[in-house]
Amino acid sequence: MSLPFELNRTLATLPVYLPGKPIEEVARELGIPAEGIVKMASNENPLGPSPKALAAIQKAAGQIHYYPDGNAFYLKQKLAQKYAVQSANLALGNGSNELLELIGHVLLGPGDEVVAAHHCFAVYPIVTSLFGAKLVSVPAKNYGHDLTAMAKAVTAKTRAVFVANPNNPTGTHATQAELLKFIEAIPARVLIVLDEAYLEFMDTPLDLVSLVRQGRHPNVILLRTFSKIYGLAGLRVGYGLGHPDFIAALEKARQPFNVNLLAQAGALAALDDTAHLEKARSINREGLDFLNQACQRLGLEYVPSQTNFILVKVGDGVKVFQAMQQSGVIVRPVANYQLPEWIRITVGLPDENRRCLDALKKALGR
Repeated sequence: MSLPFELNRTLATLPVYLPGKPIEEVARELGIPAEGIVKMASNENPLGPSPKALAAIQKAAGQIHYYPDGNAFYLKQKLAQKYAVQSANLALGNGSNELLELIGHVLLGPGDEVVAAHHCFAVYPIVTSLFGAKLVSVPAKNYGHDLTAMAKAVTAKTRAVFVANPNNPTGTHATQAELLKFIEAIPARVLIVLDEAYLEFMDTPLDLVSLVRQGRHPNVILLRTFSKIYGLAGLRVGYGLGHPDFIAALEKARQPFNVNLLAQAGALAALDDTAHLEKARSINREGLDFLNQACQRLGLEYVPSQTNFILVKVGDGVKVFQAMQQSGVIVRPVANYQLPEWIRITVGLPDENRRCLDALKKALGR
């Protein structure tokens, strides 16, 4: 029996986010123990979470019968201190994905336009479509953002432009000078969303927080996350840095208690564990070099990356993904990003990287 009522019409054309396959699902499919599978598909930190974060979560677990602090006072204070901004400049989300959706709530509607790069993070088109707006997709330049073309694509209908820097799924990045030039070229009435989920992996991380601190560009919001280098993907906590008035609008739209008690405790402690952060960055750089060199030896085209993953051209991405999965290694096919010949490989620990390379060579018949 079909539904006796009509659904939101936007659902008919709404893109669907396809996450990396979890270890447990692949273990069931292959009939092998989960311990024998390596997941290198979702850009998670192979080191795991900070020991300080784990200790804080364990300590807070006895308090989960209470609601969390709905305003996340201490986490906001810690982040404000870290970036020399005010708490009013900060919005917290259930992952930075929630902040993307909140931006849609406060900004987008039917007839509006959003500008993004061709190979952009999958959530940007989803959020745009969800609120009845139109995505203007600008062709990529060397698999990255063509910022000049994106600025020219802005029209009277444009409400926002989305720029992930570094970009997912390609790993490309724009320089600080290029971004500043881009920001100056965008009309002040258009929101510039700079998604910096992978910023901490960069050799020389950009510092655009001064734009927020100085208040010269109230149309800029920076999005960051604890899911990547901090290794807290399972807790789902992200944050945005922006103008107080825009942050206040996001606060109106968010759900109460959107960042749970354990997430707040873990994120707060993770900010103090600089040793874990540096170790994660070092292991990532070594692993990225290993995968780069392996691709060169195999004669495989890849996109130089400033993240914790590498995009590799393998011919038939889905076929290679499936073959590698049979070897117990999960990577990410990216046909849904209009890159059907490529796979995305998350940097793992040394043994995981070597096993991934063996599985890739086997899948390619090398």
